[in-house]
Amino acid sequence: MSRLVSALTALLLLIGCDGDKGPYLSFAGGGFVFNYRIAEIYYGFVLKPERKLPEGSVIEARFEDPAGGPDIVIDAPARSGQLQYMFRTPAVKGVRKDKDYRVEVRLLDKPQGTALASMSPMIVGPTIEPTRPTPSAHPNPVARIATGYVIVASALAPT
Repeated sequence: MSRLVSALTALLLLIGCDGDKGPYLSFAGGGFVFNYRIAEIYYGFVLKPERKLPEGSVIEARFEDPAGGPDIVIDAPARSGQLQYMFRTPAVKGVRKDKDYRVEVRLLDKPQGTALASMSPMIVGPTIEPTRPTPSAHPNPVARIATGYVIVASALAPT
């Protein structure tokens, strides 16, 4: 747990310091996200703009593939007035317990592709290795519908 806390603390470091103007972006939080219902794990984090991002710039996040394949690259165009940028990878395989995984975040000036700011934090793997779905106290609603029961809160009655 202390490794996760220290990794998240490292994520809170600011990127893109530019003299007295301050950083372009800061990490609002993130790490690995595990969907226990279907045993799926993915990277996810949120960036918060700390000052106006250059018009036409792009935020690029490059994630290490835990299975050993090529990096997973996700980008988002910078938009005026946007309060946060959320990055989430597709499901990944091969995540190992307590292993450090590399993530690179860059603010790129398009169309030149020049990096205006960058950071390479490490994200620590989960404290357990997810291998199979965990039984849930809340059954899958689709399965409930298939068996003839519908969630009452949806304002629908049993079929």
